Amino acid sequence: MTTATTTKDLGDAELEAPRTKDLASLLVATERPPRPSAWSASLTFGWRAMLKIKHVPEQLFDVTAFPIMMVLMYTYLFGGAIAGSVDAYIQFLLPGILTMSVVMITMYTGVAVNNDISKGVFDRFRTLPIWRPAPMVGYLLGDVVRYLIASVVMLAVGLLIGYRPEGGPVGIALGVALLMVFSFSFSWIWTMFGLLLRTEKSVMGVSMMVIFPMTFLSNVFVDPSTMPGWLQAFVNNSPVTHVSTAVRELMAGNWPAADIAWSLGWSAVLVVVFGSVTMRLYNRK
Repeated sequence: MTTATTTKDLGDAELEAPRTKDLASLLVATERPPRPSAWSASLTFGWRAMLKIKHVPEQLFDVTAFPIMMVLMYTYLFGGAIAGSVDAYIQFLLPGILTMSVVMITMYTGVAVNNDISKGVFDRFRTLPIWRPAPMVGYLLGDVVRYLIASVVMLAVGLLIGYRPEGGPVGIALGVALLMVFSFSFSWIWTMFGLLLRTEKSVMGVSMMVIFPMTFLSNVFVDPSTMPGWLQAFVNNSPVTHVSTAVRELMAGNWPAADIAWSLGWSAVLVVVFGSVTMRLYNRK
């Protein structure tokens, strides 16, 4: 029995030896696959965000039902009191409420980041040989798709109840494009909070505390000229006001160069400041 067992062990060893040798030669001789580019890695993580929506479609509630509710509620509640009629008010309100709704939706980026951190997913991302900001940029790229869905939904509802943009499809496209750029930049604030705070509830609470004053203290609902002088000084210099005005004028067929410049300037500042802080936290956390 001992002789048979030894012979069998030797036979198995002789079979394993060529396999091990072939595997070693394969690993040594074959070139490593090229490292993914920054853009490729970011798109991959963006697609991951889209797959999460596919498996949990309830995540689309905030970009479908919420925008519809916002448009209908504010239009029919305040239209007659502020502008005299719903038809007159919707021309002023829709670009503003579109800006407000998309900006408010951006806070869910921080919630998603914080959720992945609590599950330990980011620990795996940090070990990958990829461009370090790719997971963060991927989150934001995936959310841009959600912002586009919300914009399409709100514009469709607005057109159904009487909104008629004089800028036509080109004006609408330019307005939405500018809003997407600003929303992408604004989302970096919430990625920072997602890394900085401990729980999803904390991220949500801080986000609401920041977003509500910024969006309501703007020209989304009314012309700032009706406000007290001290409040006008704040409202007229708010980034939400600049973006709302630019989107409103672009959709009306005008070219508000100053407000576009301010909107792009604010976007650049947000990316530089909060993007840098976010990546420092991401590298150290």
